[in-house]
Amino acid sequence: QVRLVESGGGWVQPGGSLRLACTASGFTLDYYIIAWFRQAPGKEREGVSCITSNGYNTYADSVKGRFTISRDNAKNTVYLKMNSLKSEDTAVYYCATGPPIGSCDYNMDDYEHWGQGTQVTVSS
Repeated sequence: QVRLVESGGGWVQPGGSLRLACTASGFTLDYYIIAWFRQAPGKEREGVSCITSNGYNTYADSVKGRFTISRDNAKNTVYLKMNSLKSEDTAVYYCATGPPIGSCDYNMDDYEHWGQGTQVTVSS
């Protein structure tokens, strides 16, 4: 059974850091494009970062320079390190699997499997 589980969310003050993890079971995650999305209350889900199977990555302009995506194939996990967090980063963060080939994009129709999400709250 294909499953993605996000972890690492929580509450942090502005300027703080968190590291989210997306761990896969039932399939080998390193063959696929993996993306992180987020959805804030009352807003549409948006793409945050994406990494291809060969490690090429992209970031939304709003997080560029603050967030870093990486993958640990041995642990079947993709990480999202978030630094210098702002209140506007508050959202539920989701990871999702894209196709095995191609380039990163944030079209949700291209992503087949999704995790349940992890809440990130940035406030003082």
